[in-house]
Amino acid sequence: MASFEVIGNKEKAVAIIPSSKNIKQDKVTAKEILKKSKNIKSVLVKTSKRKGKLRKREYKLLLGEKNTEVIHKEYGYIMKLDPKETYFSSRESTERQRIASQVKQKEKILVLFSGIAPFILAIKKKQPNTIVYGIELNKKAHQYAVENIKLNKCKDVILIQGDVNKKLPKLKIKFDRILMPLPKTANKFLDLAFSKIKKNGVIHYYAWGNKEEYVEIEKQIKKEAKKTKKKIKILTIKEVLPYAPRIYKIAVDIKCLN
Repeated sequence: MASFEVIGNKEKAVAIIPSSKNIKQDKVTAKEILKKSKNIKSVLVKTSKRKGKLRKREYKLLLGEKNTEVIHKEYGYIMKLDPKETYFSSRESTERQRIASQVKQKEKILVLFSGIAPFILAIKKKQPNTIVYGIELNKKAHQYAVENIKLNKCKDVILIQGDVNKKLPKLKIKFDRILMPLPKTANKFLDLAFSKIKKNGVIHYYAWGNKEEYVEIEKQIKKEAKKTKKKIKILTIKEVLPYAPRIYKIAVDIKCLN
């Protein structure tokens, strides 16, 4: 059986499988999953790559309940979501913890493309004495984020629904830390991020690639920094998760020196 992702909890979860290009085989796989795991109530198959402004993927319900909204538990906090409506990866939990562990008390943090607020929740659970802003274009994801902040009783979280290009310039503040978890197009927003980071602040930037492309990724970041007259230091660059053959989600931690 091919590997699959599970989103949810012990009472109700959704399994997401890659397409084998054979619908009969996919349904056999779905039947096996439902038989072996009683908490999995629905099985979805990926039918498209992420596309459009919202970077949403299309899914087909193979077997199980039509209602695919679940509560996902992770490191002491919970998130309500429907994987058909918004992007979320349970496999990125380790990366969320890596970032959250770097946060210090009283930091002012900005999460671009904040989705249902997984990075925000990870940070607030680890370091509640922070102020965190999130900007998200997807209205449904934003609604889930608002609910998730309430479910986890988080304070000092400001969620903004809309386009980063339009909303971020209106924020007349600068941040100690900025997260950019959108590998496909994060490079288009680097100039904005550089304009909103404090001296000695850190930007967590993501891109697609592999180890052979580290030099090119660094060049692109330094090029954008130069445009905005920012002096930077690359603290770390590493592969986070596999995306496709020889393509990984790459995390780059950037310290801004001025």
